[in-house]
Amino acid sequence: MVDGYAKECDMSRKVAAIILARGGSKGIPKKNILKFCGHPLVAWTVMQCLNSKLINDIYISSDSDEILEIASSYGAKIIKRPDEFAQDHSKSEDAMIHALKSLDYTPDIVLMLEPTAPLRRPDDFDNAIMQFITEGWDSGFSGALLQDFLIWKKNKDDILESVNYDYKNQGPRQEREPDYVENGAIFIFKPSVMLKNKNRFGGKIGIYLNEFWQSFEIDEPSDWRFVELIFKTYLLEDYKKLGVKVC
Repeated sequence: MVDGYAKECDMSRKVAAIILARGGSKGIPKKNILKFCGHPLVAWTVMQCLNSKLINDIYISSDSDEILEIASSYGAKIIKRPDEFAQDHSKSEDAMIHALKSLDYTPDIVLMLEPTAPLRRPDDFDNAIMQFITEGWDSGFSGALLQDFLIWKKNKDDILESVNYDYKNQGPRQEREPDYVENGAIFIFKPSVMLKNKNRFGGKIGIYLNEFWQSFEIDEPSDWRFVELIFKTYLLEDYKKLGVKVC
């Protein structure tokens, strides 16, 4: 698929992947370095980047020397993050802006990646980059169709209200407008969007569609075995075929 697209559009753009992985984690202490299917969790994102034909440089931004050392041993370049951008209240955008300003060049396209969303297919990065280029996005994200999820929330008076459908006028599922959910696996943008807006989104925003099972991330202890089970069920064989040693 990459070769076919390369004939139709310019693939000479410089693409950098920046993985954000701070050391502090209250939900699961040291989660980025714990073993997930045979490798430290942070290593999976590095390995997925290495499998890409379109990513030129892979960076790891972290305040943790241990995370930096592990990611470096798998092939990532190091960006030491200042403590002020690695607190519980710190925004990913602040860490990303610091990382971009630490580079000795300005990439054309940046992927912002988080190790806690490892459910990526081997070709997801390249397919997302190609869609970004061919559809002329300024920024985008990976996500999935939120089918059969009828969302409610409480208003200021503590009364439940339906959000993505009208409970008083329920039609067939096929007639409802589609909803999409971010899955945290890929954020992609032009550096100018991040530096100007201090936000990962801006300009023309696109979505790279994943399967719904890719929508789960690791944030709490109960997530770990569940996400690992999904990985083993849907992705294990694909990575084995690539020669990756897995559990």
